[in-house]
Amino acid sequence: MITPAFELSQDPDFLTIIIKVPYARASEFDVYFEGEDFKFYAKPYFLRQLTLPGRIVEDGREKASYNTDKGTFTIRLPKETPGQYFEGLDMLTSLLAPKKSRSAKPLVEEIADAAELSEEEEEEFDWEIEQTPYKESSEDALPPQYCYGFGNLRSGVFQRLQDELGEVIDIKDPDQTPVDERRRKRLIAEAAKFDPDHYLADFFEDEAIQHVLKYKPWWVDAHQKMMASQGESHHKQDAQTFVVFSEEEKEQMRKFTNKSYLLDKRSHHHVYLGLIDILLAYCYEICVNEGDKNVESSWNVRKLSATLCWLESFTSVHDVLVSFGRRVLCYPLHRHFALVTRAVRDTVMILQLGKAAVLKCLLDIHKIFLENDPAYILNDLFITDYCIWIQKSK
Repeated sequence: MITPAFELSQDPDFLTIIIKVPYARASEFDVYFEGEDFKFYAKPYFLRQLTLPGRIVEDGREKASYNTDKGTFTIRLPKETPGQYFEGLDMLTSLLAPKKSRSAKPLVEEIADAAELSEEEEEEFDWEIEQTPYKESSEDALPPQYCYGFGNLRSGVFQRLQDELGEVIDIKDPDQTPVDERRRKRLIAEAAKFDPDHYLADFFEDEAIQHVLKYKPWWVDAHQKMMASQGESHHKQDAQTFVVFSEEEKEQMRKFTNKSYLLDKRSHHHVYLGLIDILLAYCYEICVNEGDKNVESSWNVRKLSATLCWLESFTSVHDVLVSFGRRVLCYPLHRHFALVTRAVRDTVMILQLGKAAVLKCLLDIHKIFLENDPAYILNDLFITDYCIWIQKSK
């Protein structure tokens, strides 16, 4: 069976599902829907289950039509509560699996029921992380392996990838290196790499930098439209109004395996702060190359993000910004502080646009790494999990 391409939209009273089935027989299809569940079958296509973010009802107003030229079914389903806004209709990975799906190993399985998860998700995120004074650890007290990756849920990965290690990250032997030691070595490496002559040359001869600073990526226009819409209407705007996913991006989402992540408070902080760090590096890359990818794109993103390059676990937004600023002035071709502040402003816009914008950027990063060997390892360690997690995060 083939999972068909699909997309969802809504108006105040109806949910519309468009399913692309170019090789199906229009006369032989089955649709099931009740409450938050939706299923569709038209041989050889099977949409085994969509878990909708709101309830639909069968009351005689439902309607289905088939466009022969496009090979698409358009199904309009009444909302149980007219006027209700269904959030996350563009988060296709999140919709494709039951609420109680388990995460794949080596991730920790989530066993809380849906009610508990919903209550936890509604809690306001507290950015104040509990910190303790730094203490030197004795060698005898060190555990055999240290964790890294999304939510620090991985370990032992690089023991199997020693040959590729040096081409992807800067830290040597991360499985045996604690976080504090990684940070110490990173700061030493950055201090050694900083070149005053290169920095001053870019500062005084900045024609190329001033040129790329004029480039406006897609999120600038989307952010302007969002800000202009505020105050014009009291109705909540759908994220799809400002952020639109391409067919390629939708296909990316459909290929991900839905997982749930059980993160403690500290890991939750690390995930959010790592996301900011990765977005900053991505915004720099988009700006300096004016949206065009090249052979250096993968290097730029992973080199400027200490999360990716040094497996850093940040504890504050301040530390993220300082780290990113240092790395911009040490490593890439263009080392100008105006590029740092520009990346910060762009990242703020992306975050204000919401998780749909964040997901669109993460999908682009995933594609950049996927096309670069051996940077795909960073997808396995970080980006794939970020793409799945962000669809259900606040």
